[in-house]
Amino acid sequence: MKIVIATDSFKGSISSVEGSLAIAAGVRDVVPHAEVVTFPLADGGEGTVQALIHATAGSFISLDVTGPMQEKVNAVYGIMDDSKTAVIEVAQACGLSLIPTDQRNPLLSTSYGVGELISDAIGRGCLHFIIGLGGSATNDAGVGMLQALGYRFLNREGKEIGFGGKWLRDIRSIDESKANPTLAQCTFRVACDVNNPLYGENGAAYVFGPQKGADSQMVRELDQGLKHFAEVVLNERGKDIQQIAGAGAAGGLGGAFAGLLHGSLESGIELILDANKFKETLKGTDLIITGEGKLDEQTLMGKALSGLAHHAQEHSIPMIVLAGSVPVNTSYMHSVGITSCFSVVNQPMSLEQAMDVRTTGTCLQFTTNQLLRLIRAFQT
Repeated sequence: MKIVIATDSFKGSISSVEGSLAIAAGVRDVVPHAEVVTFPLADGGEGTVQALIHATAGSFISLDVTGPMQEKVNAVYGIMDDSKTAVIEVAQACGLSLIPTDQRNPLLSTSYGVGELISDAIGRGCLHFIIGLGGSATNDAGVGMLQALGYRFLNREGKEIGFGGKWLRDIRSIDESKANPTLAQCTFRVACDVNNPLYGENGAAYVFGPQKGADSQMVRELDQGLKHFAEVVLNERGKDIQQIAGAGAAGGLGGAFAGLLHGSLESGIELILDANKFKETLKGTDLIITGEGKLDEQTLMGKALSGLAHHAQEHSIPMIVLAGSVPVNTSYMHSVGITSCFSVVNQPMSLEQAMDVRTTGTCLQFTTNQLLRLIRAFQT
């Protein structure tokens, strides 16, 4: 019996790696000789580096970089087992969680640290990049990242602009003569599950700016800066980044990667599954066990489990979902590849208790144990 365990993180509780190991323990309690493949999931957000590096037996790199408010922060990225592919979450260098709520200001926050991570990886021999865009605190159109890579953004006087979204309106020209020459050989696959344009009412500033600390006046100023930046890029590079679906992701980092670094914006879960060679893993699989913290309608909206369910259905493999919370009506889930779903909360408990990492791990192992006992009983 071959069982693939591919679980997402239970946000605020257990990581995808720890959750997968707990489920694997539950399987081996009952079927000790089963072939168990653990395959931690991610969709480009938090946990992407851990999931990919764990699955490929790669290595983690810790580096001090420039944080979103120009302070030093410690960021972690990964290099896959081919030694040529780096996995980077932008939130490690410019994430919202790095700034106290009362200090968030996308006029000032910079994505510079993301460029420093890319530069470090290039220095270690990496030419291919998988980028997760989730959780950024910036709205600088990725200009900070590009500055760290050697791009110069010049104002009317020919001087370099400062850091943050407030300076976008001052840009008059782009000088890439001192950009890292290795960038021309690099490829960037960017996990992006939104299609927002760079500017406008559905753009980066209006849709995502408020959650990053922008008030209404700041939103208007940021939007004007993004529009101006797009016009400069169009005039100087002939590239209309406003027309790129997803250019507004991560405060415009989507546009920077796609428009200036020739990156491809892709579905997060499909990118991760492809990078992990998931289709090859599925060969000969009898059962998939997966999970996430809360199972609901959002599960089917481009999240990790929806992509997994698609592949399970395509290969006619039964898939069980374990979750902390499960809705009463699951008929819509069964139609897209989810065979059955179960809550792992096994007794009355507070939310705090339920989200304790040890409790979650124990419950995942116990529930898996019981499900495998039932499956084994039917097989015999």
